[in-house]
Amino acid sequence: SLLVNAAGQPRKEKVKLPSSLQGRKPNSIPNKKIEDPVAGKVNTSSLATTREHLSGFHLIPPRLTLGVLKEGCTYTATVILKNVGVNFSRFRVKQPPRHTGLRVLYSPGPVAAGLQVELEIEIFAMVIGGEDTGGLAEISHDIEIITETETLLLPVRANILC
Repeated sequence: SLLVNAAGQPRKEKVKLPSSLQGRKPNSIPNKKIEDPVAGKVNTSSLATTREHLSGFHLIPPRLTLGVLKEGCTYTATVILKNVGVNFSRFRVKQPPRHTGLRVLYSPGPVAAGLQVELEIEIFAMVIGGEDTGGLAEISHDIEIITETETLLLPVRANILC
């Protein structure tokens, strides 16, 4: 039940449904797309009745939480960018600023419908500034992935042990 928690006690706050169940993508900003006369349209009877937009990418996982990292070490994690549209589509990644310690490694080029590309997120754990943070500093940045139809935001969170 949504009214009680796992212990059978009344909930103090409302349950937030995942964005996938709400029918929208997490952390995305739609782009104003100009009709591309070169990209062909698919006009099959199976697609004629659908009302949703038949292009775009999904991030798997939609957010990256790296946990506690040791200062001065380099860590990597892999995120999958899957083309869920019916046509090939292109994307590019806006590299994060150098002071974040983040870098995205990927192979540019078009992605065919149904295929996926691996994005390797590399983080060099470093603490900027000399203030006393109590031994733990938090890194938080949204990586921008710009596609033809929208801009996806990949939140990256980590704690650095200093």
